[in-house]
Amino acid sequence: GYLTGTVVEVLENEGVIIECTAALVQGIFGVSGEAFGPIRVVCSAASEVLDGSHIDPSCKGCVVVGGARMTAAALSKAKEVGAVAIVSGGIDDADLRTFLGYDLGVAITGTEQTGLTLIVTEGFGDISMAERTFRLLKSLEGRTASVNGATQIRAGVMRPEIVVPLDPSAGSSVGSAKAEAGYLEIGVAVRVIRDPYFGLIGTVSALPEQPAVLDSGSKARVLDVRFADGQVVTVPRANVELIEG
Repeated sequence: GYLTGTVVEVLENEGVIIECTAALVQGIFGVSGEAFGPIRVVCSAASEVLDGSHIDPSCKGCVVVGGARMTAAALSKAKEVGAVAIVSGGIDDADLRTFLGYDLGVAITGTEQTGLTLIVTEGFGDISMAERTFRLLKSLEGRTASVNGATQIRAGVMRPEIVVPLDPSAGSSVGSAKAEAGYLEIGVAVRVIRDPYFGLIGTVSALPEQPAVLDSGSKARVLDVRFADGQVVTVPRANVELIEG
């Protein structure tokens, strides 16, 4: 059933809807389909490259979590020891090609028969995992996670995900009330999910009330995002997502 939880609806001749309280991390890109296993964090920091040396037989059956770019050696070793999934901040396109054995097109992913689900949380290249994402996954180490690498970047966007069911009676310190409610306000962390700043993380620095004319000639409500290097850009509000936690 992909998730542990409570069946809240039965869909005749189709399946069931399962409800649960969970922590959710959405990635930028992934390959291969559903898998599940305990989270095992093998890097000590979000900025640490995930290499083959980080992975050993204790990763068998686990969702392996790294920090920054995952290398081809890490992918090979994770598959060799029997890990079910590997998650890290970035990947080099050449390493992805080596892992798959072919160039990946622009169609939907998720049906690849790789024996290992791969999820990139930030993008391609030497990119560190977002610090909040790393801290969240570190806090959930040992818990069983359900993961799915299926990705679609065009119409009907589908994002790879890591879902960790939680005990609703125990409460959770993950996320603030405002973040859970989806508030956009100055100072909150966001990720840009459209080119030319796709995958970049920053903080909201301004929320103009009036719609702005975009390069396409259309009007949309916008916001200003300040990146870590101090650069401030204006993007449509629909082109960002809140980073909770």
